[in-house]
Amino acid sequence: MTLLEVSGLEVRFATREGVVKAVNGMDLTVEQGETLAIVGESGSGKSQLVMALMGLLAENGSASGRALFHGKDLMRMTQRELNGVRGKHIAMIFQDPMTSLNPFLTIEQQMVEVVMHHQGLSRDEARSHAVEMLRAVRIPDPEERIQQYPHEYSGGMRQRVMIAMGLLCEPELLIADEPTTALDVTVQAQITELVGQLRRQTRMAIILITHDLAAVAEVSDRIIVMYAGEMVETGSVEDIFYRPQHPYTRGLLASVPRLDRVAEEILHAIPGNPPNLQDLPPGCRFRDRCSQAMEQCLRRPPLWADAGGRMSRCFLPMEGGHVAVAEGAGETPGETAGEGAA
Repeated sequence: MTLLEVSGLEVRFATREGVVKAVNGMDLTVEQGETLAIVGESGSGKSQLVMALMGLLAENGSASGRALFHGKDLMRMTQRELNGVRGKHIAMIFQDPMTSLNPFLTIEQQMVEVVMHHQGLSRDEARSHAVEMLRAVRIPDPEERIQQYPHEYSGGMRQRVMIAMGLLCEPELLIADEPTTALDVTVQAQITELVGQLRRQTRMAIILITHDLAAVAEVSDRIIVMYAGEMVETGSVEDIFYRPQHPYTRGLLASVPRLDRVAEEILHAIPGNPPNLQDLPPGCRFRDRCSQAMEQCLRRPPLWADAGGRMSRCFLPMEGGHVAVAEGAGETPGETAGEGAA
């Protein structure tokens, strides 16, 4: 069952220097119980995409398009309607728990208020539920630690608290925005394992925003690769990791350090920098950094889809043939291109 269907999502920010085009015409779906990972370099639009869905853009930001959650458009909800959805049906784990948690309130105060507001429980019932959720995310001595303040927790424990808060009301969709940022490798692995375990237990859907491709491989079902505010490739984990189509996706994968590389081998890096989102270049946005760029890349590349639903925005042909996607409509017209088409 499709839980979330986004089409034609645009995010803009008005600045003194001009309009920043953070997200451009994004289409995506999230199925019940699946994990969709959205990856890309910093500034690719990943976080602003989900902030727009949650109605949490900065004051100078604006969003347009459609985002249907159970058939209701999140983009056209009033603030009161969004407050009824956030936390109860859609929850979010933010990048930095230290700035997301209120330093002046205990963890108990912050968790209990959420449960009482959304589930109508008494204070004692809400506290018991909060303690059990802290125990579920492996916080030791949760009955005691729930009375502490955020600064009394380590970085990894604060992130576990954020996960617990996100799961308090048993949401249908959990958005995790860089949940392992600034944590050491061991804690990152623990958090990644925990998120995967909780998904299997609850059957909730997850949107995972990250640049950590190792974490993506562990817990995700599908991947969207974003570059300069738009989707450049999407497919299953196996497709993206073992049969990448877009040059940018291949560059991302090649830049991941590997233990089987010889010591003398130079670590690969994608040359150049992402384009200025206030002055986007014509045609393919990856053109100036792409080793396979050609003259036709001065035009906007089409979004191709193969028979399995994998998509790539590039003039280079996809393996096995492809059809052009009608963007914003979620449909594929009948015009088919063969192996050698561009």
